[in-house]
Amino acid sequence: MADVPRPGPAKLTPGSSLDEWLEEAKQCHYLPEAVMKQLCEMVKEVLMEESNIQPVSTPVTICGDIHGQFYDLLELFRVAGGMPGETDVQAPRTMTAVITSEDIEPPTEIRNPRLRRKIRGGGAGGAGAGAGAGASSEGAAGGDDDDGDEDTAADDADVSHSGNTTEGASSVVQSAETKFVFLGDFVDRGYFSLETFTLLMCLKAKYPDRIVLVRGNHESRQITQVYGFYEECQQKYGNASVWKACCQVFDFLVLAAIVDGTVLCVHGGLSPEIRTIDQIRVVARAQEIPHEGAFCDLVWSDPEDIEAWAVSPRGAGWLFGDKVANEFNHVNGLKTIARAHQLVNEGYKYHFAEKSVVTVWSAPNYCYRCGNVASIMTVDNNLESKFRIFSAVPDEFRHTPFNRRGPSDYFL
Repeated sequence: MADVPRPGPAKLTPGSSLDEWLEEAKQCHYLPEAVMKQLCEMVKEVLMEESNIQPVSTPVTICGDIHGQFYDLLELFRVAGGMPGETDVQAPRTMTAVITSEDIEPPTEIRNPRLRRKIRGGGAGGAGAGAGAGASSEGAAGGDDDDGDEDTAADDADVSHSGNTTEGASSVVQSAETKFVFLGDFVDRGYFSLETFTLLMCLKAKYPDRIVLVRGNHESRQITQVYGFYEECQQKYGNASVWKACCQVFDFLVLAAIVDGTVLCVHGGLSPEIRTIDQIRVVARAQEIPHEGAFCDLVWSDPEDIEAWAVSPRGAGWLFGDKVANEFNHVNGLKTIARAHQLVNEGYKYHFAEKSVVTVWSAPNYCYRCGNVASIMTVDNNLESKFRIFSAVPDEFRHTPFNRRGPSDYFL
């Protein structure tokens, strides 16, 4: 466990700079209160210069929900080929699978039993050895809704799968031009929300053009007071000032990103109040997430096997169907909509026959008990998509807070 980051407070030198903060953040160390507030101000200044829909050029790696799972975020970066600016990239601690768009056919279903076993059981330590029986998604009022569509896609075609962790790592070489788009829900539920968001903010401050942070429904004052981030900040700082500073950063996160004008990246989904992406550009985003309206829908809505619109069981946002998604993509010249927001036991899922929407989920073994694998979606210069599937890192490569040993229904 010598090379496993050990959580705790950062020990900074006097007059420390962003580079030192970043190195401490990589070690799962939370920054002193004054430094954290300074970092939040730096990131706010960067975000203020970004538009509601931040343009991103390929190559790009699209990442779904993280939910405070710090050690799995480190694994995500290893699977992706490293963080921006990282030269000495460690091998992934789990086996990885790579699935290309040619391997996918609708309806989304894994037909090859051998491939299903590989993807579900590919992680060392058994984190992915069997999908969890159901998914948890919080409602607007704090209730939990079960999301029943957990299977992702691949047929019997060739799928490259690493034979071991070293081989899996060597196959991924990150381009110096690669950008990362994180689709929100950085905090809550996991053990290290503070450290997770700190690392992402440090990377955003250091490499503003290579990291895009999209707002999720958990980047809000109301939700973080229920699902853990507020309490975590209180425990580590003894007050709520850092939580308040982070919430101010939340208010300036972008609502969406668009990859080469063809892939729209949002946290949740579409809104009946939005027909064109230009309407997203004029939404007033510097505020707490409203309880209804276009802003709310972007972070709360879900695709569903219906034709048009239906009331969401979450209590916020809408369910939208294939006709809605297809028309939106056609009107706006989009190839697909990449979103997160829903647990997918196989890591990702294409929705609808036209593959007009794809869900990317990046928190493996969600809540440390769901047994799912995770994925990241890579889009190359030819707009070809691949999904890198990975599992939660084994217990020997992570630390668990003493007060969180053992399962707790709080996290579901």
